[in-house]
Amino acid sequence: MSKLTRRNVLAAGVAFPTIVPATVFGQNAPSNRINIGVIGVGRIARGHDMAETFKYDHAQILAVCDVDSKRLALGKQLVDETYSKKYGRPWDSARTYADYHELLAAKDIDAVIVATPDHQHAILAVHAVKAGKDVYLQKPASLTIAEGRTMADAVKVTGRILQVGSQQRSDKPWPQFRRACELVRNGRIGQLKHVEVGLPGDPSGPEAPEQPIPANLNYDAWLGSTSEAYYTEMRVHPQGSFDRPGWLRCEQFGAGMITGWGAHHVDTAHWGMDMEHSGPVEVWGSAEFPKSGLWNVHGKFLTHARYANGVTMDISGDFPNGVKFIGTEGWIFVARDGGVTASDPGAGAKPASALVASDPKILDSVIGPNEIHLRRSEEQHGDWLDSIRSRKPPAATAEVGHRACSTCLLHHAAMKTGRRLKWDPKAERFIGDDAANALLSRPQRKPYTF
Repeated sequence: MSKLTRRNVLAAGVAFPTIVPATVFGQNAPSNRINIGVIGVGRIARGHDMAETFKYDHAQILAVCDVDSKRLALGKQLVDETYSKKYGRPWDSARTYADYHELLAAKDIDAVIVATPDHQHAILAVHAVKAGKDVYLQKPASLTIAEGRTMADAVKVTGRILQVGSQQRSDKPWPQFRRACELVRNGRIGQLKHVEVGLPGDPSGPEAPEQPIPANLNYDAWLGSTSEAYYTEMRVHPQGSFDRPGWLRCEQFGAGMITGWGAHHVDTAHWGMDMEHSGPVEVWGSAEFPKSGLWNVHGKFLTHARYANGVTMDISGDFPNGVKFIGTEGWIFVARDGGVTASDPGAGAKPASALVASDPKILDSVIGPNEIHLRRSEEQHGDWLDSIRSRKPPAATAEVGHRACSTCLLHHAAMKTGRRLKWDPKAERFIGDDAANALLSRPQRKPYTF
């Protein structure tokens, strides 16, 4: 798979910013705020990314972009009403864009939040960093492993700040994940031997007849790089609400819960395993897939992975929703405590507690000053804004987010092939398996390409 270099990015006409924009320095005067554009103003952007960003006085959402004009208008309304209430005066300054290229061309936009459907994530992130913008990228980081690698390389070459929305890295709202990983990394359960990752599930659905494309939706742009497919509301997003959209259950746009929730929990697993910049060397497993209906992501599944250090990982919807680290001297289980950010299904076994251990004394252990202390992040969006100002790496870098997502996609490849696959985490290729390597990328439909 091809990788970006400074030379070929420059050859493609990418400008490398040598001076950080003035807006990223100073106090909270309007001229010194970080100006943000939001690309994709659906349920995640509204319920999470924008809601968190509004809390920070040193940032301002200046523009919104969406291919659905109804959602675009509602996005502008949300911004204007929020700032009007916050600052106690009329507010009508949020700009709207139907084409994200035009937003990225705006000189007064310092950074963007990408909260589109999964299949758009990596491509938009690459275009954004090439335009000199810092990025908050919703997870999972990419549709394919090849796209994720291109994205991570583009961030490295351009020197932009990209934070992946893996908010289990931050203390708000879930400090238990960092705590669990610190205990594991410091040997409180002995030598780590195995990790169990439990995920929720997704229901299958009926056939969905073709419907007229709504006048407010640029459906071709919404499909983006993926293949053409007839419009039905069950494939896209609800026209009358911000409920959970059907595209999450369509393999054309993602891999299902293995990446949807897996990107969170595998990232936590890697954090505790000290494998944030690598991946397994072997994967295998099986899954059930719907035999009919529009929604065709995996159903019941069990997949396995082995890492170079001998640690193994199992992922299944039958495990409690969370991450269990199992060592030679005990175990630790960590999960969320009810704070799900959107209408994700509640399928899967419910965890008994957000942080438990085989011996309660493990959780009382104090991490000494000379032991491993993992990077502390107060809140994911605030951490991103701090990194924009400091130019220091954020809590969940592009490489870290790519490695979590790519590992999930390896498990998906095991589901699809049904056989043991050997993986080279450095080259990011399957060893001796051309059919499996064909799963690393997908054709990109013009003009929606890198």
